[in-house]
Amino acid sequence: MSGTLYGLGVGPGDPELITVKALRLLRSAPVLAYPAPETGDSLARSIVADLLPGGQEEVPIRFPLKVERFPAQEVYDRAAIILGRHLDAGRDVAVLCEGDPFFYGSFIFLFARMAEAHTVEVVPGVSSLTACAAMLEAPLATRNEVLTVVPGPLGDPELKTHLSSGSSIAIIKVGRHFRRIRDLLQDLGLGERARYVEHATMASQKILPLDRVDPDGVPYFSMILVRDPMVRWA
Repeated sequence: MSGTLYGLGVGPGDPELITVKALRLLRSAPVLAYPAPETGDSLARSIVADLLPGGQEEVPIRFPLKVERFPAQEVYDRAAIILGRHLDAGRDVAVLCEGDPFFYGSFIFLFARMAEAHTVEVVPGVSSLTACAAMLEAPLATRNEVLTVVPGPLGDPELKTHLSSGSSIAIIKVGRHFRRIRDLLQDLGLGERARYVEHATMASQKILPLDRVDPDGVPYFSMILVRDPMVRWA
C-alpha cells in the first residue's frame, strides 16, 4: 500500500500555533520534508524542532536564493521524484510549510506535481496574514468590508490599483520591495494608516510605522497592513 503525502501548515513561527492534527501527523510520519535554503537551516523545521520525536528520515528541499530563479521548477521536479519513491514504498511523508500550505505556500508546487499519482492531504495552518492582524490587534475585516491581499513583487501600476481598492489591505512578501511600496503608500495618502510587521509571533518580531523601518533590513517574511481608521469595529 502506498503512503500518504501530508502538507502540514506549521503556522507563522510560534510553535504553539501548530494545530493538534498537524502535530499528530508530524510525529507519526516516518519521512519529514521541508523547504530550506541552499545552505543553512530551514525556517519551517526550526518552528517544529522541539516537537519532533526523532528517528525520522529527513529530506531538505533546498532552493536557490537567486530571486530570478524562483520558483525553481527543477527543485520541485526533483523533490517530487524523491518523495514519490518514499510514498511508493509505503512510507507517509509530512511536508512542512510555514503558515498555511495553500496561502501562497511552497507546498502548492509539490501538490501540483503529485496529487494525481498519490494520495495527498492538506492540513491548514495559521497563516501569516491572521498572525500579523493578531499581533497588531487590528481586525483584518469586519461586516461587509472587502479584504485585499496584495503581493509586494507586483509592478507599480498593479500595486497602485490594488492599494486604491479597499479599506483593508494586506501587502505580503514585502522584503526588498519595501522602499517602493512605502513610497507608493505615501503618494496615495495611506502611509499613516499602515503598519509594518516582520517575523510575526517569533522572538524576532517587530511592529513599526513605515517611517521607522530600515529599508535595507526588511526580510522576506514581512507584511504591511493598511486599515481605514474610520471603519467601526464594534
